[in-house]
Amino acid sequence: MSNKDIQNYLPHRYPFLLIDKIIDFKKHDYLIAQKNVSNNEPFFQGHFPGYPVFPGVLILEAMAQATALLDFKSNERPKDNLLYYFVGIDKARFKKPVVPGDILIIDVKLNQSKRDVHKFTASSKVDEKIVCSAELIGAVREKE
Repeated sequence: MSNKDIQNYLPHRYPFLLIDKIIDFKKHDYLIAQKNVSNNEPFFQGHFPGYPVFPGVLILEAMAQATALLDFKSNERPKDNLLYYFVGIDKARFKKPVVPGDILIIDVKLNQSKRDVHKFTASSKVDEKIVCSAELIGAVREKE
């Protein structure tokens, strides 16, 4: 799935759309996505000058966006009146910095669903090494 297709599922746009493509997907099970970390992203000016590091909170946001894609693709919901909210995080761990030029591979797995609240296990890797892992919770709600 290309970036243009992803924009049909997520309301995010540059610079906050953090998924570049979907590599693999199994309905109601898992999704693997990719984020190409580029030197020209605006947050690198201040995080950190002379030593750019991809912010950890944006790695978590990219993983949350992948969970939203898994939900919307699995359930074929009408997206016009719905938003997918990132509502919880547990056991977040960061193992090594992500820097410009890295390709972040994001793997999210659905653990549990109750109504429109979903729990996931998520990890991000660079060169097959885990850089971040967490348990994420997301919820689908109507736009107000």
